[in-house]
Amino acid sequence: MSSSCVEQRHASSTGARSCSATQPGEHVASPGDSALISVSARLLFANGQTTARTVAAVEQLADGLGFRATVVPHWGELTIRIDDDTGSRYEIIAVEPVGVDMSKVAATMSVIDEVCDGRLDAEAARSALEAIARFPPVSVARFASMAAAGAAALGVIFGAAHPLGLVLIALSAGAGACLRRWLAGMSRNAFVQPFSAALLAGAIGAIAVRLQLSSVLRLVAVCPCMVLVPGPHLLNGTIDLARARIALGASRIGYASLITVMICTGLLVGLSLGGVTLPVSGPSHAVPLGYDVIAAGVAVAAYGTFFAMPWRMLPIPILIGMLAHALRWAAISLAGASVAAGAFIVCLVVGTLMTPIADRLRLPFAALAFASVVSLIPGVFLFRMAGGLVGLVALGRTASPDLLFGVIADGTTAMLIILAMTFGLILPKMGIEHFYPGVAKPIREAPGKAAVPGKFKTRRYRWRFR
Repeated sequence: MSSSCVEQRHASSTGARSCSATQPGEHVASPGDSALISVSARLLFANGQTTARTVAAVEQLADGLGFRATVVPHWGELTIRIDDDTGSRYEIIAVEPVGVDMSKVAATMSVIDEVCDGRLDAEAARSALEAIARFPPVSVARFASMAAAGAAALGVIFGAAHPLGLVLIALSAGAGACLRRWLAGMSRNAFVQPFSAALLAGAIGAIAVRLQLSSVLRLVAVCPCMVLVPGPHLLNGTIDLARARIALGASRIGYASLITVMICTGLLVGLSLGGVTLPVSGPSHAVPLGYDVIAAGVAVAAYGTFFAMPWRMLPIPILIGMLAHALRWAAISLAGASVAAGAFIVCLVVGTLMTPIADRLRLPFAALAFASVVSLIPGVFLFRMAGGLVGLVALGRTASPDLLFGVIADGTTAMLIILAMTFGLILPKMGIEHFYPGVAKPIREAPGKAAVPGKFKTRRYRWRFR
């Protein structure tokens, strides 16, 4: 345990704020202090904050309260060792990192900053955190409308040119969002929602194909499924692996992979109900740069909504996402880069920009960065590969070589783009945090101002959650 704790504290030192209230070991942690530590850790870990930031924030809070806390994260639980004048004791918090809620993360980080600045006592901080834990989810109307807009925008990016097809994509994604919200109140299983939404999208896509309302690319079925991809969990898992948190990183990636499998399964089952399959390959349609960039901005706004980002903060990832898509278009169309190389270049730029922005705004990096590059996800290639694999199994030895080559090409392209996006986003983040740990110093407010749950400040703006 001791070597693991030392490693965790070393890894979490980057980006931690210094607290001047008291020194560790000069205070006995009360039950209220321990509860404050537990609630903070649970809120950050469960809502998408990176593991290193979660560990650093909790240890920073303990320092501000006058004792030492060491956090050892695992999938399904957090082990917290508390050291004070009475000795050491351990607390185990049952929590799974399956949610993404930027409002809760930012508000929790703001409360921790208030405690460390000496402007909030433990009792008031605990009340504020309990209020943050009760933040309601994004309204169903906003969730469904933005899911519809985001899926339609992805349809534009991938070549859906007919207005009727875009309307069907939007209706399918909106209906899937409503279904997911209804299922959230019926079952706590994390895989029921993506499977059911993908099943509905596949069934609607099959109907559209039968009525000759969908293109050969089956985008009416595919685009509503692309808004279900769990990108933040994949990014957080990769960051954990890069920081040698092997078990937690593998668990995060396994969770994201299982959700993706459920999406593919639901889509293919839905299509099969109408006797329709996904083509292994299809013609590509060029999209004018203006439409492409605007659609990318709409897709970013949709994902920001999924991750509970406040309205006033959405312009930041939207502008960066539009810039990223324009850079991708230039890299591929003008410089002749491959699709994977274009994604890597763009994600390097986004990762460099988003690292200090996420730290300044106290937002989870994975959710903010993925929302900005969501238009690059290789959903079409991934789903076509899954459909081709099903076709290979069904045809057996009678399958044509073209089918096999198409599956290999789609699968390889999808994996290369995913790897390019993942490494492109996390390499700048880890490099900046290692070589320039003070590049994104937090902003302190004037002493004496009380914290207001649901608010935090930058130099010039006050953001209100929901």
